[in-house]
Amino acid sequence: MVALSFVVLVGVAILTCLSMAWVLGANSNSPPFAPAIGANAISTMQAAFVIGLLAAAGALMQGGSISETIGADLIGGVTITPLAAIAGLLTAATFMGIGIYTRYPIPAAFATTGAMVGVGLSLGGDPAMATYRRLGTFWLFVPIMSGGLAYATAITLRRDDIPESVGVPALAGLVGAIIANIRLGVIPDPAADQGTLAGLVSRQFGGGPSLAGGVDLGIVLVTVAAGAIAFAVVRRRVLVSVESGIRSFLLVLGGIVAFSSGGSQVGLATGPLENLFRVELGLPGITLLALGATGILAGAWMAAPRLLQATSREYAQLGVRRSIAALVPGFVIAQLAIFLGIPISLNNIILSGVIGGGLAAGSAGVSRQKIGVTVSFWLLTLGSSIAAGYGIYRVLAFGLGR
Repeated sequence: MVALSFVVLVGVAILTCLSMAWVLGANSNSPPFAPAIGANAISTMQAAFVIGLLAAAGALMQGGSISETIGADLIGGVTITPLAAIAGLLTAATFMGIGIYTRYPIPAAFATTGAMVGVGLSLGGDPAMATYRRLGTFWLFVPIMSGGLAYATAITLRRDDIPESVGVPALAGLVGAIIANIRLGVIPDPAADQGTLAGLVSRQFGGGPSLAGGVDLGIVLVTVAAGAIAFAVVRRRVLVSVESGIRSFLLVLGGIVAFSSGGSQVGLATGPLENLFRVELGLPGITLLALGATGILAGAWMAAPRLLQATSREYAQLGVRRSIAALVPGFVIAQLAIFLGIPISLNNIILSGVIGGGLAAGSAGVSRQKIGVTVSFWLLTLGSSIAAGYGIYRVLAFGLGR
């Protein structure tokens, strides 16, 4: 017979997961569509509706790797109990609430990672130093990668010797080639839990010989074809109307980044419950991801419009080209993080991209003071969330006599 206390703990854990996912849907998935709203390519309410659907879809199809990292790879020697999961989620949600109140973006990835490390240490676990080095290295290079890619993209779009009927479609071709190779839960793969569109199409035609490094020739050909199709479609629209074509690409790009955001963010809400759902309750991983996707969908539909209205005014000042320069790195880095199973902050990526794109025009257009305070908030978040997670679990465990 299942103890009543366990049932209550499971119920509270599910509620905290939904609450965390709701906050992520309301805050972390909105920036990708702000440029399209600022460019009058879509209305605020339409954007909120589409964001919810795309982010929820991304959570279901791509959220597994991040969820596993948060739930199992941050601490060694112990498993995360329902009470520990509640403590971790409450800690992370508190830090995000502080960020909303102070109007400085608290990266959910830092808050959740720190909280779960603190909770794990409080359980008596061992620090997973190899995982910490991997996360720290990636996080350190995110601003450099995002800012550098945005700068290069903005410079390319501003060059007089590269017409917009070539530069913008070339970016679309790059995005199309990457999309063909992102792993999705709905695509079967004989050797992995998630497959790629390029791999699926290649297998339908019998694959191909292996190139240097074991790369399948069929996958390469499908990737090139996907990039060529995306290039041709966007080029046709740009040739008809430059501004209309660029706005259309910006709208599609925002949707792709919103999808990627759902995949990279849902694990921050579901990760703490990995052991509870998979081991103690014996449920498949998709059940937990569906729970997180539901919370993200609700948050996007209920609260995203307000944030979209605020952020779109900032992006309207950037212009569509600098907005594209900020979003392309966001898509690339988010997908790389999902592939590696590394929790990230999309706000961090987008902010770095905005700065990099702004530097290409001679000025980042962002307050240096606010950047400094924001970075300080991020570092403070990571350290203090570890201590808070440790302390909150201790308090809850003592109060419940565990």
